[in-house]
Amino acid sequence: MWKLGLPLAVVAIAGVVAGTSLAARSAASPIKVAIMTDCKGAFGGAFEVDTGGALAAFAQYAGGKPNDPKKPSAGITGAAVAGHPIKIVGYGCGNDTVPLAISETKRLMEQLGADIMIGPLSGDEAVTVAHYAVSHPKKTFVIGTAGSQDPTLQIHPKNLFRYHGDGAQWNAGIGEIAYKRLHWRKAAIIMDDYSFGWTSAAGMIADFCGIGGQIVKRVFPPLNTTDYSSFIQQLPPPSKVDGYFWVVGGTGTGASLKAFTQAYGKLKASQFIGNLFFAFLGNFSEVAPQLVGSYVGGFGTAPGLQTPAAKHYEGIVAKWYPGLNGGNYADGFVYNYFNAAWALIRGLKAVGGDLSQGQKLLQSHMPRTNASGYQVSSGGLVHLDSRNQAIQDQYPLQIVKTGGKLGVSLVGFVPNVDQTFGGLFKTTSPPPSEKQPPCVKHKFPWTGKIRVIKNGHITNQVIK
Repeated sequence: MWKLGLPLAVVAIAGVVAGTSLAARSAASPIKVAIMTDCKGAFGGAFEVDTGGALAAFAQYAGGKPNDPKKPSAGITGAAVAGHPIKIVGYGCGNDTVPLAISETKRLMEQLGADIMIGPLSGDEAVTVAHYAVSHPKKTFVIGTAGSQDPTLQIHPKNLFRYHGDGAQWNAGIGEIAYKRLHWRKAAIIMDDYSFGWTSAAGMIADFCGIGGQIVKRVFPPLNTTDYSSFIQQLPPPSKVDGYFWVVGGTGTGASLKAFTQAYGKLKASQFIGNLFFAFLGNFSEVAPQLVGSYVGGFGTAPGLQTPAAKHYEGIVAKWYPGLNGGNYADGFVYNYFNAAWALIRGLKAVGGDLSQGQKLLQSHMPRTNASGYQVSSGGLVHLDSRNQAIQDQYPLQIVKTGGKLGVSLVGFVPNVDQTFGGLFKTTSPPPSEKQPPCVKHKFPWTGKIRVIKNGHITNQVIK
């Protein structure tokens, strides 16, 4: 019996050792993450900015340490969740076009073996990534800062999440400001001819037409246009309209405004309202001197908001990447990538880093709320809707000059803007395009209720 028992004991011990070893390997298995953004094209200047936003969250909430606080793409070390090391397998280098976006996504997810991708940056990129997500349900995708409507409203794969608004949401309230404060009744709009340009313009059109305004002309220069003169000639002259909504982004913002001045002379601030690109991604220094007093659609962020949550968020980024984006941590290119990474970390912690079952466990435990720095409504929580899309507070802005220094000032607070824009956009509706949305009167939940912000504090007054 003793001779028989010895081999069985050895086998039992060997089994325990093997099981322990397997468990140890499982516990230590890395979570492979890719960060997809642009390093070329119209938005190439956002590469380090986006990367820094995401890695600041990994540093703060997953124990990582930047290898170079002045160069986020140098990576981090030491980040982990539940004993699983976070491994950034690669950084996507897009140029805002679909062919490069899909080839970079395949490189990151298939060649480098990423489990999860944070990104992309731009609208058409996000549309193609959403379709890629549909055919790759065992991977998880968290959009970086892309604002096209299609990925979550029309395509909405279950394994794709967006913790910020889309381009239409960001412009909530700006049309009402044009109508009430600037007394616009007839306006023209120029927009980049791709999915984000259409979505961003859709928010302005819907908001302005909803309160009674008219869009008399729509002009569509292709993204990455360098000579805008022929497109400016398609716009009505300043004497024929009350104003212009300007939805030309990236490297095209300054170039398109320059073409306008060459055709019609000095810009009149009261005739121009821009989308986020009047104030963000490096355009401000070129745009602001020409357009002091112009209003700007938001970015889901609130530069100068005086709340503990806003200061806390800005302090986190400053701690890990001091001076990132010139110290403008309220830029949505920083903020949205930060929130995407933070939400992902929370999802990973909820499942103990378990990526088994084709990531179904992770995807079902991705947070439905996020305590974002510039969310005030709903106890400071951004909520996801049934299509994994954020419902988010929005903040129209104005270019100002105070004490000889140019800046942006918060002018309005629009709470809890959802992607349907108060029911105007539907899952069955076609995504925004050159013809969509039509100019129709529509009452939004915020109509007549946009609260005034003064000195960074939300008041009880409404915009009149």
